[in-house]
Amino acid sequence: MTIRVVLADDQTLLRSAFRVLVDSEPDMEVVGEASDGAEAVKLAKRERADVVLMDIRMPGTDGLAATRMISADPTLAHVRVVILTTFEVDDYVVRSLRAGASGFLGKGSEPDELLSAIRVAAGGEALLSPAATKGLIARFLAQPDGSADGGGARTERLGTLTGREREVLVHVAGGLSNDEIAERLEVSPLTVKTHVNRAMAKLGARDRAQLVVFAYESGLVRPRVDRAPHPGRTSDSG
Repeated sequence: MTIRVVLADDQTLLRSAFRVLVDSEPDMEVVGEASDGAEAVKLAKRERADVVLMDIRMPGTDGLAATRMISADPTLAHVRVVILTTFEVDDYVVRSLRAGASGFLGKGSEPDELLSAIRVAAGGEALLSPAATKGLIARFLAQPDGSADGGGARTERLGTLTGREREVLVHVAGGLSNDEIAERLEVSPLTVKTHVNRAMAKLGARDRAQLVVFAYESGLVRPRVDRAPHPGRTSDSG
């Protein structure tokens, strides 16, 4: 099956470079180009896209707003968004995940990384660039910004998970793959995949990236990175 890709970036030169790269692969094709977020959403719907490579900073409707629009549209439930940006070490990582993105990649990534990101996202997995470390994600997700709902509906939905599903969710939030989780729990990767899929269904998560957000914002997982490292001391909650 060919992966249908929409490119959303206000720089024509970058879109052209991405198109050449994507169209060179036998299992994917560019089905549309957009210079702003609103246009990207329209193209994703019209061209039945599987993946949107979305720049954050665009005139008009930016990439984060467009990602939220895609995530909120039931007819686009199959569309996965990979955020592309020049800035990797800031809160864009978490803002992208909260908006519904399945991945986050720097524009300076190698061509193979970009192609891999498309395939990973299309397959329903979460992808974060090496610069977007687990500690960074944990730190930003732990910061209150009005979106966390640890004491409300999120906690209630968390109660619908079985003990094993909660355990698997903790490992997913830690950035482990199904194979790595299977090795730790001494079960098969297929069993882990089943638990992940059930957790996604119960929590209303689009993909693994959304599971990560849910795990942190519900309070199931706490950040383990101190703002200023102190040997032998656990991280603060704030």
